[in-house]
Amino acid sequence: MNILITAANSAEAHRLKNQLNTENIILGDYLELPAFMLKSANMIKLPNPASPSYTHEMLTLSLDKEINTIYALRDEERKLLEESKQLFNEYGIEVVHGS
Repeated sequence: MNILITAANSAEAHRLKNQLNTENIILGDYLELPAFMLKSANMIKLPNPASPSYTHEMLTLSLDKEINTIYALRDEERKLLEESKQLFNEYGIEVVHGS
C-alpha cells in the first residue's frame, strides 16, 4: 500500500516524506508541477479541490494507486477530505492532517 502526501511543491511535503522514511510514498499536487517532476512514478497530478467531484476523483485516484493513507497539507484539500472521511474509511483509506 502507498501513502499520498499532497502539496508536493512545498517544503512541508518533503519534510514529511523524510520523517515517514518509507519507500511507498507518492507526492501529489493540484498546482502546476514542473514536467520533469511528473516523470517520476512517485509524483502525480491531483484533482483540483475546486472541482465539484473532487472527493470522488480523490477516492478513485486513491483506489487506482493503492493509497491507504492521505496526508492532506493544503487547507482546502484537508477540509474537503475531512468532510468525506467516513467514505474514505469505508475503503480502508485514512485521511490524516498535515504535520
